[in-house]
Amino acid sequence: MKSMSYAAVAAAVALAAALSAASPAAHADATGLALAQQKNCMSCHSVTRPIMGPALHDVAARYAGRDDAVTYLKRKILEGGTGVWGTVPMPANTQLTPDQAASLAAWVLTLK
Repeated sequence: MKSMSYAAVAAAVALAAALSAASPAAHADATGLALAQQKNCMSCHSVTRPIMGPALHDVAARYAGRDDAVTYLKRKILEGGTGVWGTVPMPANTQLTPDQAASLAAWVLTLK
């Protein structure tokens, strides 16, 4: 009986170690999504389908080849804009810091 409880504890420790050793990319994905949810990006965007704004997957595909993609998207996130994806304007996101906008832009570009 005791050996089974030790085995269960060992399995739990092994699982916790495996989960904590997740790749940096997985951590960045989780962090990017959490920031997008926290800052209400997901009110108008979805990762896979258009809502009011384009799907973030489509944004990543459109700008994947641009050398200045992170800088460009950071500016669009902070300042907003209209006409690039249709007639619905994207409002300026004044609640974001420039570093947060850059993190979001970099995360979006990983979604291609």
